[in-house]
Amino acid sequence: MAKNHGPSIKNDEQYEALRDEGYSKQKAARIANDPNSGKKGGKAENYQDRTKEELYDKAKEVGIEGRSKMTKAELIKALRNN
Repeated sequence: MAKNHGPSIKNDEQYEALRDEGYSKQKAARIANDPNSGKKGGKAENYQDRTKEELYDKAKEVGIEGRSKMTKAELIKALRNN
């Protein structure tokens, strides 16, 4: 049984599994709190197929610092590594 991490974590079991895999607390919490996480589908558009503006908006959503000065390639790398 998963430990209760309080109201800030919506899926404690998934959060713990992600932390065990080496994800940061921030990234594990973001994934565990996403209502679509754990669902199969793979319907998201590839980063390369998105515009720089779309990548910037996604970077803003996840809180990537320095995004306004990043190139499209740098935004993709930052999103993949966040």
